[in-house]
Amino acid sequence: MAQFSVHLNGNPHTAGDIPYLLDVQTDLLADLATRVVVPLYRAEVMAGKVVRTLMPTLVIDGQPLVMVTPQLAGVAHKLLGPPVADLSDQRDLIIAALDLLVTGI
Repeated sequence: MAQFSVHLNGNPHTAGDIPYLLDVQTDLLADLATRVVVPLYRAEVMAGKVVRTLMPTLVIDGQPLVMVTPQLAGVAHKLLGPPVADLSDQRDLIIAALDLLVTGI
């Protein structure tokens, strides 16, 4: 598993609104049994509820998705399927959202 990899949401109850999970954990901690992920919501689900910087809109295959940073969580890595996308190219937006959540800046 790699930092900034995107995985399908395997939970059938939430996958409609949250199709993907974004892995934000550093690769230095790859030996842990869990990965820290942030849900990526369909943009239309989050319309009017987005807090700029904290919840950036990221794009996968032309589809806008909102990174709902306040809902970050630990997930057993065995529950994450293979990566379907890599958002390393959007690193600055992702790190800015995490910084705001954790440090307030």
